[in-house]
Amino acid sequence: MIRRLVPADAPAYRALMLDAYGRHPTAFTSTVADREALPLSWWAARLSDAAGAIDAVFGTYADAHADAALAGVVGIEFGSRDKTRHKAELFGMVVARPSQGRGIGKALADAAIDHARRCGAALVQLTVTQGNVAAVRLYERCGFTVYGVEPLAIRVGDDYLSKVHMWCDLRSRPGVRP
Repeated sequence: MIRRLVPADAPAYRALMLDAYGRHPTAFTSTVADREALPLSWWAARLSDAAGAIDAVFGTYADAHADAALAGVVGIEFGSRDKTRHKAELFGMVVARPSQGRGIGKALADAAIDHARRCGAALVQLTVTQGNVAAVRLYERCGFTVYGVEPLAIRVGDDYLSKVHMWCDLRSRPGVRP
């Protein structure tokens, strides 16, 4: 079951993301050191829907037990300026290794995209590290297309990596219209 995460999910969310930053340092702009230094209250605030916030993080747990680990997460963030509020950005997609290959990534992306549409977004954008073929294929199955490549977008150690920019036009994707 995919659901919007709430501040009580912060410890599990933090644990999954820190693990992902460590296991896949080329996939994220953030590092373990960057995010590990942040207090748990920062993670909880990211999951808050206070004051009707439309930015959201969606997740699913490996099972229904109270101490279960998160199986996957994805975030959606909206433009903050009047001229960019029609755009949303998909970020922080992670599916824990034991849960991969079960369709969780697509279900999470679809939940975030549907939320963006319900909140009035006309499009969703994302970036993925060039060479991450599995992620690009997943996003293509969700309706995203490539619109550019940013060279030297991130540096990991001595390596510079490019980011592929993708977008999904919600006006043409089946589902609820904005």
